[in-house]
Amino acid sequence: MPGVILPWPPKELSPNARLHWSKVAKAKKSYRQISWALALEAKIKVSTTGEEPIFLRVSFFPPDRRHRDDDNMIASMKAGLDGLADALKVNDRRFKCTWEFSTEIKGQVKVELL
Repeated sequence: MPGVILPWPPKELSPNARLHWSKVAKAKKSYRQISWALALEAKIKVSTTGEEPIFLRVSFFPPDRRHRDDDNMIASMKAGLDGLADALKVNDRRFKCTWEFSTEIKGQVKVELL
């Protein structure tokens, strides 16, 4: 299955971070650009016509053994998925995601097109 491996989202993107909006905006912009560049490098292709759903499997591999809430990991990926949508030239509302949470330590997020 085609896909891309993204770095673990920066801690500034966690909903629990409670940072000044400008620091959050800077982290979002950076992570979105990184995701965009990695998706282009992976040469992922999807149909850009129509409104059919794009099914994704998003697998989280944490950087350490600390406990993280599933919903916070999902929220932290918003900028990453926006970058992927930018690279694919599609609206991210087409993404239909299946979320997986691993205990294997890798510090990455694997996004696969199904």
